[in-house]
Amino acid sequence: MIIFTSLSVCLDYYNLSYKNILNKIYKDLSYRINMAKSKNINQIMKILTKHFDYKKRTTLNRMRSKPHAFKILISCLLSLRARDENTEKVSKKLFAVADTPEKISKLPLKKLEKIIFSSGHYRKKAKTLKSVSNDLIKRFNSKIPNNKQELLSIKGVGPKTANIVLAFAFGKAVLPIDTHCHRIPNRIGWIKTKTPEKTETQLEKILPKKYWSEFNGIFVLFGKTICQPISPWCSRCPIKKYCKKIGVKKSR
Repeated sequence: MIIFTSLSVCLDYYNLSYKNILNKIYKDLSYRINMAKSKNINQIMKILTKHFDYKKRTTLNRMRSKPHAFKILISCLLSLRARDENTEKVSKKLFAVADTPEKISKLPLKKLEKIIFSSGHYRKKAKTLKSVSNDLIKRFNSKIPNNKQELLSIKGVGPKTANIVLAFAFGKAVLPIDTHCHRIPNRIGWIKTKTPEKTETQLEKILPKKYWSEFNGIFVLFGKTICQPISPWCSRCPIKKYCKKIGVKKSR
């Protein structure tokens, strides 16, 4: 009986030691992988920051120089599924007529649809602009909330739009994740996510905060000009030696 008890204790001790060794190896490997990834991220961000150091960014990025929260919110809603040049053109046209929640709320729906027609999906967008403006008037005294929870409580405002408002209008440290900002980090191999929301969560863990303010502007330009969804221009890519090209079947 004593022999079996001693043997059992030895086995338990062995298993415990074995698990500790495995845990230590796993933690060491995780640390090394994270350090390598961190170095990779810093190198990539430095290269892309230098490569896309353009004064002219997207319409929404340029609006940060003279932030107007309501205009940034409305322009973001207009930008959905629209070319940037159209967003800028339509935004200016709309704001010349209506640049407050009250003015948009009072605009006849047909007139609003006509003004924003070239942004695409104009009927749906017109209804969203009306709904958002009315909600701002009723619940927020026509002022734009400066926290994510309240922004997301407005029907028609999603996580990307909320983060764009927070980042560009209020200068908060958040990551607006659009299709480019979701696709490219997965393609490079930084993360492995299925949705923009999960991409935001993972990037918050690994992307140094010093890059957050410019991340959206850089990756949107990168995604539009080089790292395109289908057949990206890998031959022109300034970070091709760091990219794992995950999911890339054909490139130029």
